[in-house]
Amino acid sequence: MPILTATELGHAFGADDLFEDINLKLEARDRVGLVGPNGVGKTTLLLLLANQLEPTSGQVDCAQDLTIGTLRQEAVLAFAGQENSVYEEMLTVFGDLRDREVELHDMETAMSSGDSSVELLETYGRLQEQFEVGGGYRYQIEIKRVLQGLGFAPEEWDTPLLHLSGGQKTRVLLGRLLLEKPDLLVLDEPTNHLDMAAVEWLERTLRNWSGALIIVSHDRYFLDAVISQVWDMNRQGLTAYRGNYSNYVRQRRDAWEREQRVFAAEKERLENELAFIRKHIAGGKRDIAKGKLKRLTRDIVLIEQVGVSGKEGKSWLEIGGRVRPFSANQAARRLRALRLPGDGPPPLHIRLHAEQRSARSVLRARRVTIGYENKPLIKTDPLQLERLDCAAILGPNGSGKSTFLRTVLGEIRPLEGSFKLGDGVQVGYFAQAHEQLNSRNSVIDELLAHKPMSEEDARNYLAAYLFRGEDVFKQISALSGGERGRLALSLLAADGANLLLLDEPTNHLDIPSQEILQAVLERFEGTIVLVSHDRYLVNRLANQIWQIEDGRLHVFKGDFEAYLRFREAEKQGLPFEAAVESRVEEELDWVSDFVPPPVSKKEQRELRHRRYVLQGAIEDIEFRLQQLAYQLMQTAAGDGRQADLQAQISSAQAELQALNDELDALPV
Repeated sequence: MPILTATELGHAFGADDLFEDINLKLEARDRVGLVGPNGVGKTTLLLLLANQLEPTSGQVDCAQDLTIGTLRQEAVLAFAGQENSVYEEMLTVFGDLRDREVELHDMETAMSSGDSSVELLETYGRLQEQFEVGGGYRYQIEIKRVLQGLGFAPEEWDTPLLHLSGGQKTRVLLGRLLLEKPDLLVLDEPTNHLDMAAVEWLERTLRNWSGALIIVSHDRYFLDAVISQVWDMNRQGLTAYRGNYSNYVRQRRDAWEREQRVFAAEKERLENELAFIRKHIAGGKRDIAKGKLKRLTRDIVLIEQVGVSGKEGKSWLEIGGRVRPFSANQAARRLRALRLPGDGPPPLHIRLHAEQRSARSVLRARRVTIGYENKPLIKTDPLQLERLDCAAILGPNGSGKSTFLRTVLGEIRPLEGSFKLGDGVQVGYFAQAHEQLNSRNSVIDELLAHKPMSEEDARNYLAAYLFRGEDVFKQISALSGGERGRLALSLLAADGANLLLLDEPTNHLDIPSQEILQAVLERFEGTIVLVSHDRYLVNRLANQIWQIEDGRLHVFKGDFEAYLRFREAEKQGLPFEAAVESRVEEELDWVSDFVPPPVSKKEQRELRHRRYVLQGAIEDIEFRLQQLAYQLMQTAAGDGRQADLQAQISSAQAELQALNDELDALPV
């Protein structure tokens, strides 16, 4: 039997409907991920389901005595007492247990003073049993487990709530909800303000949750680990899918392909009808053509309003009354303009293109110390990035990840050592706080200052990043976090760089936009160094993990899943360096670049020499290609040298490919 049911639920702000006709059911052990684009009304739906907001239409019915705990994106709800410390706030959950604890203590004092009446002993025994069953001997352990899991160090437990940041208050509220254990836990972006260790702890906790869950989160990896069904919310309504987030993506793709096939078949039928109408509208079958035109008018309007999936079995009179017929030419224009109903891909269009190919070796460093004067942050292991590699930098907040990127960029000098960039490497940087943006500029002025172009071209370019109409004249200081992120992505794409330094690029992006950015980065023909809490993105892109731990950057050659397995082996007692060479990792092939050495030292010397020769030849050809491309760009149209230069470029590219193939085939 469902614990919560919503029937024809809708909400409006003034005359504008945010959503309507939402129908859903929630069972006692359901674990739901609510996904959809920003602005579609996910947070409003959560508030309606939690009975914290009155719906404009429809109703929400809850099981009797259902307890609901809600986490908002920010800790806007009042705490029991702002003068409480973090630990005292957790104690408020166990007020009844603590009252019983006082009673038991008073009885123990009475008994130790000589009162051993039968009535007292019986009452004490009954209260002690209730105290034990209710968790009286465990609640302080539970509090410590939750606070440590959410990243509160013991020295922070006595901090008054008044002195906490908004993010810290949100974590306190989440901890209190986990201790309260409501029947239904409603969480809006619960991984905000949590580092990776805390997110992993929360995943384990929610996997063992005994009640129901409804979660809105942009963390796709988190959803994969926790949920068992997805509610996909869009402008057309809400659709339920079974399975975790990855299963939902596959089911959604299959459903979208089916809708495309149905839509294509329906559009072909309408086009055939239109062809008949145009042929016979003035001929001998005029009445038949007019009848077909009337039906065609009705069908086009119906598809525009309710979509292909809603067409069958639904009368056009039910969706707005009589439709005024339009001419065959108008019908043709409307038919050409028809698009597949439903959500479809979001309108964000990101194009990352490397204008030139870098040398094979993109970034090298032996041992570098990074930080500030009198404050070293990171000592690095030897680093090596080649073209098409992606390294993901992981580490706790404040460990120096952003400082590392700025050091590679050249904004900060390393305290020791240096980074060496390969030939032809052009660096593009996406800053987490977008501090590279000039807050006094408008959106279009910032783009024009970054890359000169005509105003018309600039407006067309920004439209792909959802800056349309008057939006291009907004001042950057007035932009939201999501708008700043989209503008920063547009500037990054305009650079044409072949080495991208990305600092939390998916912050403030909704899931559809994250999916688009992920697809673009997967196709990027360059090299990436990525700082991100988005483990789903890291898992899809990275072939190296650079872990910052205790002031040291360790290099792991392998993807994120392999790194997690490696870390589990490390927890069993293997040190970081020894684990890389352990037999466990050899059996699981966790270290992808381990190859037995050649048989003899002579062969090793010959291989090293041949590799050196090939790398030198590749760099020479790459330099020659750059010169030829420059010469070709300088020649005027019709210049007889163009054909000769094109032939030289084609020949050099073929020679470069052959050398790269030979280098790839050499044993490591």
